[in-house]
Amino acid sequence: MTRQACYDLDFQALMGDVRPLSRDLNRADPGRTRRAPSEAQLARRESAAAAPAGHGFLSDDFVDLVPPFDPLEYRRDGIQQGVVDRLRHGGYADQARLHLLRRPLEECRRALPPFIHEAFAHDLRSVLIVHGRGQAIDSPANVLRSYLAKWLPQFPEVQAYVSAQPADGGLGATWVMLRKSERAKAANRERQQKRRG
Repeated sequence: MTRQACYDLDFQALMGDVRPLSRDLNRADPGRTRRAPSEAQLARRESAAAAPAGHGFLSDDFVDLVPPFDPLEYRRDGIQQGVVDRLRHGGYADQARLHLLRRPLEECRRALPPFIHEAFAHDLRSVLIVHGRGQAIDSPANVLRSYLAKWLPQFPEVQAYVSAQPADGGLGATWVMLRKSERAKAANRERQQKRRG
């Protein structure tokens, strides 16, 4: 008996009593009529439609969980490591704070975009987000912390972020450096020109 014949017999033995789906049970059948959406599906659609605009890009889909004792750190290309180090050590004053401690993930997802956009609109450069840190990797605080690490780079206004020092909240808080607005850049150029004479 050839090897192929053995494979064919093994396959047939494994498939034994398997039968094709009948046409009316085939879910991929395009001719099948659609059922009305369930109450849960309708509720999810309504919730998505009622969500405020401006944060749709912040997904609450799967995220890689950051270990609870690992510090967060991110910087865009072109941002010097010295700026990140100064941010980490509290070298910039916190110009605003967002407290997300013990708040549900969806509420945090809604609160983050207006906070970042408003801080940028008011020419703030360094802000502190207090989120907490759990002992277990899947604790709610650590899940939120992991989502922040995923969400913050999605904002074009965010240049860098790092976990805070113990005096500022330690691994339960994150410093965020925002880029300068065009208005702030113009004011800075004007100040420098006045100094030069």
